[in-house]
This record gives sequence, structure tokens and C-alpha cells, in this order.
Amino acid sequence: MSLHSTAANLVTLASEGAEHGGNHESLSPYVTGVGAFIALMLLLWITTRFNRDR
Repeated sequence: MSLHSTAANLVTLASEGAEHGGNHESLSPYVTGVGAFIALMLLLWITTRFNRDR
């Protein structure tokens, strides 16, 4: 397969998935964002607890 035909196949595949929008009805961007923020803050807190020697 050439690079051109591979790229054309990937574009076709991506455009087929765009019909649905990719969003699930029960998935709220606010809940996802707050959950990610809390997870990152927890990881930051754990990292700073293990780094007391500095």
C-alpha cells in the first residue's frame, strides 16, 4: 500500500465516525473535567508527600 492510499483510507474511516459525533448522551464534559482535575490534584498531592527531602 502506498502512503496516498493509506491516507485516503484513514480519511474515509474518520469521516464515517464523524456522523455520530463521538459524544455519549450520559457523558457530561463538566463531570469529566472535574474528575480529571481531582485526579491530577490527587497525583500532585501524592507526589509532594513523597518528595519531602527537598
